[in-house]
Amino acid sequence: MKTIFPLSAVAAMALIGPTLIGPVQARSLDMIRSTGALGLCAHPNSLPFASKAGDPPGFQVELGQALARELGVSLTLDWIITRYQMRSAGCDILLDVIADREAQGETNLRISKPYYRTGVVLAVPQASKLTSFKSLDAHTKVGVLVGSFAAMIISQRRVPTSTFGFEVDVLEAVANHEIDAAAVTPTVASYFNLTHPDKALRILDRDEGEANLNWDVAVGMVRPDDNLREAIDAAIERFRADGTIDRIYKRYGVVLQTPK
Repeated sequence: MKTIFPLSAVAAMALIGPTLIGPVQARSLDMIRSTGALGLCAHPNSLPFASKAGDPPGFQVELGQALARELGVSLTLDWIITRYQMRSAGCDILLDVIADREAQGETNLRISKPYYRTGVVLAVPQASKLTSFKSLDAHTKVGVLVGSFAAMIISQRRVPTSTFGFEVDVLEAVANHEIDAAAVTPTVASYFNLTHPDKALRILDRDEGEANLNWDVAVGMVRPDDNLREAIDAAIERFRADGTIDRIYKRYGVVLQTPK
């Protein structure tokens, strides 16, 4: 199974496309409670983020279920393959969305309070001498996602790169010693280590000096009213305080870092 990069995070790794959602009537908290369901848009084949197969369901689905329970409703899933399908999907939220108004300017998503910080890291073999992005040179070959900011930044440093379509393929290439490092999200790298203990890689720390390779993550709300935004923010605060979010992500091998 290939790990598809989550729809909600594509904007951080590649340039944002055309406007996703046109002007529509706000979906209120009262409407969600009257229908008894909160809708989540997710990719059907993107573990650890989400999986239509449901075993495991993915941390986006688990967190979505927790948010729905907090609102007193059930969760419905809208499976979408591309971000453009958000136009016709009936979802209310997306998860693991970049918590930056500028980055979401063309999506029209409203952003909750952030609940963790992530970005792009280097995953390397256990015996690698690489310690950071700064240690890359003309003799190291790095796997990158096609069209990503990481690909542009690393290429600008005249470091050789190899382009891939999926993060798991980059990680497999490092594990098989085909390349020296993978520029991937720590989320997917951590899940790779959990599910491939015989191929576990060393995940280097994020480099906060690279602004485009670090971001906070939040709930993206499609067309909320103020009451829904406040309810989602309150739920996220409670889940951060009582460890709910940490426990969900830890089941997928992911240790979360505090947002800025």
